[in-house]
Amino acid sequence: MGAPAKTVDEYIDSAPEPGRAALKKMRATIRSVLPREATEVISYKMPAFKHGKVLVWYAAFKDHCSLFPTAAAMEACKEELAGYTTSKGTVRFETDKALPIALIKRLVKVRLQQSEGKG
Repeated sequence: MGAPAKTVDEYIDSAPEPGRAALKKMRATIRSVLPREATEVISYKMPAFKHGKVLVWYAAFKDHCSLFPTAAAMEACKEELAGYTTSKGTVRFETDKALPIALIKRLVKVRLQQSEGKG
């Protein structure tokens, strides 16, 4: 492994396929539901979206990619997460399956509402 990525583009470009394609889709999906002012950052060596504070992180691994929307957002969506591999604040998506776009949007929307004190 080389040096940690300094930008989100650098992180995505360095990810091997099929993770790279999944990351690009996840990035676009997250971006589609956040306010235009939300910014992209690297946090904990992973891509993240920030709006006031970091809202969600996402990352690629050998055979999956993960979304880290926080434990509170996951708790609010626990029924929709049935059937996915999860841990306290993480949901894992296998890279050999289509990303669940609607679920990702829902998790991000819930996280945004919670961060704004509306959830």
